[in-house]
Amino acid sequence: MSRPAPDSAGGPPIGAGRALALLLFLGGLIGLAASAVLTFDKLRILENPSYVPSCNINPVISCGSVMRTEQASVFGFPNPLLGLAAFGVVTAVGAGLLAGAAYRRWFWLGLHGGILLGLGFTHWLIVQALYEIGALCPYCMVVWLTVVLLFWYTTLHNLTSGVIPVGGRMRTVVREAARYHWALPVLWAAVIALMILNRFWSYWSTLL
Repeated sequence: MSRPAPDSAGGPPIGAGRALALLLFLGGLIGLAASAVLTFDKLRILENPSYVPSCNINPVISCGSVMRTEQASVFGFPNPLLGLAAFGVVTAVGAGLLAGAAYRRWFWLGLHGGILLGLGFTHWLIVQALYEIGALCPYCMVVWLTVVLLFWYTTLHNLTSGVIPVGGRMRTVVREAARYHWALPVLWAAVIALMILNRFWSYWSTLL
């Protein structure tokens, strides 16, 4: 069970339930795997510009089209390298929790902040893929969903464990959110799916 944290950034270490620990561990591994494949394909493209990644399926589902854009190297190096580092940390945190580790409040806040930054960057990439690049990468979409799940369930943990203090009516909101924890991720994924369907409808309609 998670233990409430005091108001300061210190206080006793706070653990997490097995479900969150598994999500962090498995989500981290999935993100690592997707980032590794993307990194490998990016390196192959740099070596051989005519290389065609295995995830080039059709004009819309085309990793190669995404990898060759400026958005794929926002900070001057391939974006998947960020994924390798970030998901490596998430995997390690999940493994620690599965082994019985507990972390102080500042650590949970730092993890939450890092995932929030990842969420913002992910949604920027979603917009770029849909409305600027005009192509989708299956491995990237796996990362999108993974980051959404990691953010939502880390947020719930921090709210319910006292890492982020809540009071009054917000406690009821948090309690109901935890009770129907599946609803927001499903809605979130549905909105992204509808955006994809709408953006590329002219292509999807030819397949019907």
